[in-house]
Amino acid sequence: MTQLSGLLDTEAIRKDFPVLDRVVHDGKKLVYLDNAATSQKPRQVLDALNEYYERYNANVHRGVHVLAEEATALYEGARDKVAEFVNAPSRDEVIFTKNASESLNLVANMLGWADEPYRVDHETEIVITEMEHHSNIVPWQLLAQRTGAKLKWFGLTDDGRLDLSNIDEVITEKTKIVSFVLVSNILGTVNPVEAIVRRAQEVGALVCIDASQAAPHMPLDVQALQADFVAFTGHKMCAPTGIGVLWGRQELLEDLPPFLGGGEMIETVSMHSSTYAPAPHKFEAGTPPIAQAVGLGAAIDYLQAIGMEKILAHEHALTQYAVERLAQVPDLRIIGPTTAEDRGAAISFTLGDIHPHDVGQVLDEQGIAVRVGHHCARPVCLRYGIPATTRASFYLYSTPAEIDALVDGLEHVRNFFG
Repeated sequence: MTQLSGLLDTEAIRKDFPVLDRVVHDGKKLVYLDNAATSQKPRQVLDALNEYYERYNANVHRGVHVLAEEATALYEGARDKVAEFVNAPSRDEVIFTKNASESLNLVANMLGWADEPYRVDHETEIVITEMEHHSNIVPWQLLAQRTGAKLKWFGLTDDGRLDLSNIDEVITEKTKIVSFVLVSNILGTVNPVEAIVRRAQEVGALVCIDASQAAPHMPLDVQALQADFVAFTGHKMCAPTGIGVLWGRQELLEDLPPFLGGGEMIETVSMHSSTYAPAPHKFEAGTPPIAQAVGLGAAIDYLQAIGMEKILAHEHALTQYAVERLAQVPDLRIIGPTTAEDRGAAISFTLGDIHPHDVGQVLDEQGIAVRVGHHCARPVCLRYGIPATTRASFYLYSTPAEIDALVDGLEHVRNFFG
């Protein structure tokens, strides 16, 4: 596939990822196409984690001994790297969580406990979309149940895009928060942020964006998005599990109440009351994910050294190739956009009447790792009348040869099931 040459040196990049050398199932070379679930980790990140535990391990912020000071510098240095990575106006707008789910729950709980003008209550509305990951559905359902707010959502078109034809009816003067995914984890759709944000701003609603499937794959500029909150997770972008990020506008973080109480998030405590530390520590109760943050910082260093624009271009070309090759597989139906335009590098599909779990199992026997199921997006499967899908998802180390292996594997599946 010549059109990928010169974008990324995948041969060199793959050498940084030890797991990609694995052989599985009777000597078959691993073909890892489950990157939307979690990415693999380069040696540079693994080394950073190992070095932290070997040389710097200590709790952060309060210690005066050398290890505590060094650990604090590494942890807060990771915050600086995240702020630069997303073009945040201030490092104090970067909150560390354990994953994007916690980040989204943090926003939902803040708004449920907030004073006016941010408070969500029985007179207000919450808007999401039908393509959301469960992590951006359930927290808002819980908030609506607790407060009496009305939960509304945008539906989906037949080709896997948001139906914004009734945007003025969905987002109204009663809307307090609009929360939606930037790139769908199941459909691959890249959503029209500008149109949604513009309408939300017209009615004075806050905007929260789930960027979990965007941050690993494309440049992410929170100022350009013009959102109020942006959430993403580390483990999908070469970092360890157990570290997520919530970016929020400084003035909102100052006004909104904390989600969790405990050590570090306080300013003063008495038996009668407490006052809180400024953001971001106001939202980071207890011992934070220190090593994981260090690993996230190392992952950001790695990705930026390669270049997010180059990663995006590589994946776009790879996705175009994948769409074309999958179109050649008889009885295969892509669920979502069927072109590479305005879509990310995750492709979900069905294969005739073969259940996706059976597809995934037979592919696994060929050494090909894909994801099967609802992908934590069951409403999408209900919308399209399917029990589940098989999903292949790519990353900076993915190659055309792996897509060819997938297509060959799907032919084996069809033969296996007659």
